Amino acid sequence: MDKLLISGGRPLSGEVAISGAKNAALPILCAALLTDEPLVLTNVPRLNDIGTMLKLLTQMGVKVERDGNTVTLDAKGLDNPLAPYELVKTMRAAVLVLGPLMARVGHAKVSLPGGCAIGARPVDQHIKGLQAMGAEVHVEHGYIDAKVGKLRGARLFTDMVTVTGTENLMMAACLADGETVIENAAREPEVVDLANCLVSMGAQISGAGTDVIRIRGVARLHGATHRIMPDRIETGTYLCAAAVTGGNIRLTGTSTNYIDAVVDKLMDAGCEIGSERDAITLKAPARLKAVSLRTAPYPAFPTDMQAQFMALNVVAEGTAIIRETIFENRFMHAVELIRLGANIRIDGNTAVVTGVQALQGATVMATDLRASASLIIAGLVAEGETLVDRIYHLDRGYERLEDKLGALGATVKRVS
Repeated sequence: MDKLLISGGRPLSGEVAISGAKNAALPILCAALLTDEPLVLTNVPRLNDIGTMLKLLTQMGVKVERDGNTVTLDAKGLDNPLAPYELVKTMRAAVLVLGPLMARVGHAKVSLPGGCAIGARPVDQHIKGLQAMGAEVHVEHGYIDAKVGKLRGARLFTDMVTVTGTENLMMAACLADGETVIENAAREPEVVDLANCLVSMGAQISGAGTDVIRIRGVARLHGATHRIMPDRIETGTYLCAAAVTGGNIRLTGTSTNYIDAVVDKLMDAGCEIGSERDAITLKAPARLKAVSLRTAPYPAFPTDMQAQFMALNVVAEGTAIIRETIFENRFMHAVELIRLGANIRIDGNTAVVTGVQALQGATVMATDLRASASLIIAGLVAEGETLVDRIYHLDRGYERLEDKLGALGATVKRVS
């Protein structure tokens, strides 16, 4: 099993390009199921989750061609609306085939999803929405089995803000009879990117990016070409890494438009942030200031950046209070950071982090995707060597991370 060996103590400097967003690419790949014409996607990152999704679509009968970061999908031969456990168990985003399959062929059998062990992420809102649109849905033997003659538009209210739920129901509604209104919809930029792709395929969608999305069903969708948006979590991760190491970096192919809450906290910590049309610069202060935060749905502070900011606060001046409101099991990285010398106290969904002068390298274990990133950030500033185990999580969401960090001057090596 691969591990990352990090020699800490070097400030990051230089320029690196940000990849396309995993969390935008995954639902947009599933959108190919809605049409029998080719969908061409550019800026698709090379990640394990993307590879898993492409395998899943291929076994459904979708023809997939990949050339670098361009993926062409042709679902004309779609003939197997099944998402088996073997392909779904490592990636909960596989549930995103449910909505488009119901819209296109009226039947889907999808394994209940897996993914990172960060807490319960139920799919009941997906099911409730499809039932309101006329589908007959049963959950048995670990599978969602859904059938419908023809989906019909409905007024849908989600009990909680759910990104994948919003995306699934939005895709399902594109080919439904009549109008669908999704209330309490997720507002994330990735939802907007999916909506933009669907509109380019002929869908009629308004309100994406707000908490009320309206979709008027059309008879069919056609092929299109779409560029995946930049990964805002990768952007934030590299900004945190530069901040913690006292660095000075420029990130290209990205924008502050998607990460206002993250930028505000970095500035509160003492960083100088520069915003260009297609790039971001960061210059770190001599010593970071601790910043308290509370995670919440977009546009508030993202749960996917909580672990990285805990790593930042670990070496900052002062004490920070971090409240996690999205997932109940997302402080597992704290125990590993303590192994590196961090001063962290956990009380339920709250972490109290008091900054220390220095961390010491040690062997640590990644428990989920973003926890991996926090341990790497801590390793970059720790004295001596840090060995991060179980980095298969990392390969699900960060493209060529050791290469990119190396380009910024870090000493990071993948070892078996």
